[in-house]
Amino acid sequence: MAAHAVGDPVRAVDFLGRAEIRLRQQGRLGLLSQVLIMQVLDHLELGDRARALVEEGRRLARETGQPIWDAGSLSLHCVVLALRGKTDEALTMAAEAERAAGGRRLGDLLACVQLARGYALLNLGEYHQAYEELRRLFDPRDAAFHQTERFHGVMYLAEAALHAGRVDDARQVIARIAADAATTPAPTLHLHLGYARAVLAPDDEAADLFAAALRADLVRWPWLRARIEFAYGSWLRKQRRGGQARQLLRSALTTFDIIGAVSWAEQARAELRASGDRAGPPAAAQHPDMQAALAALSAQELQIARLAAEGRSNREIGERLYLSPRTIGSHLYRIFPKLDVTSRTQLAALPGLLSAPFEAGVQSAAQPTMQSAD
Repeated sequence: MAAHAVGDPVRAVDFLGRAEIRLRQQGRLGLLSQVLIMQVLDHLELGDRARALVEEGRRLARETGQPIWDAGSLSLHCVVLALRGKTDEALTMAAEAERAAGGRRLGDLLACVQLARGYALLNLGEYHQAYEELRRLFDPRDAAFHQTERFHGVMYLAEAALHAGRVDDARQVIARIAADAATTPAPTLHLHLGYARAVLAPDDEAADLFAAALRADLVRWPWLRARIEFAYGSWLRKQRRGGQARQLLRSALTTFDIIGAVSWAEQARAELRASGDRAGPPAAAQHPDMQAALAALSAQELQIARLAAEGRSNREIGERLYLSPRTIGSHLYRIFPKLDVTSRTQLAALPGLLSAPFEAGVQSAAQPTMQSAD
């Protein structure tokens, strides 16, 4: 919960995922609902649709008589819908969530409502309204202001500002929140700021800032990586650098398709067409059997497979995940047959693996194999 509160979703999902397994084993449904709901926004940051988490969390919150957590799940559900392109549903549910949260003066939930509205309006291309909705997150006088939930809106504010002609105002907002970044290591804030600075930069500075944003450690952040790739690719196309643009846009499209970010995938296809590319199906979509195999992996198995595909040793992976090299070897022993490979080299060549999201919903909940006793 502390990791979630300070904006460190990688640690939050790892710790909460471990807690989820134990709580299921112990049948502690009240705490389980809280753990499921608290994971939602963190999983979304890392590229997971998280729908199963929010739906089960809400059901358990109702069954165990926890109205505040029920309201929290409602506000998060509209965020999930917005990111999946379910715009009308998201906006309708956001109004319901606002009534539920406002009556209890729950600022963090009201912040999630504004996030959902901002995401949904971006889907519709309503950039001016999206900017106004997201701007509320950064006004300390607004009921939707929240010290850390606003971190999740930084890159979307920058995107809306770019299209709405509000770049100067957005730069001022970013400058103020960057001052906060000097006193906190919160990864969500720092990575979002890297995106925002690049998107809002003048043309003579943008390329270096985009490159810097992509140099960050984004192994666990496929959604954010894809958003940076898309923004950079779009900028390169406008600079008439089509070859470089297409490479980035194809990579972003693959991730958007796998994650299920429908409206962003459509935008990426449109940019690719404008760059002279036909924008056919991404690699994973061309290999449905492989897509199904990746979906069958637990969140931790997928994480280990990706790190191994990048060439990391068992010891390096273990140090990253706080597991022993022996445990990593055992995981890979089970992962290889699932993906029909026999070596790390074959693993690295699998289509869609390095852009696959960390799905930690029904699969990881139903099969508690993500964690090791050591």
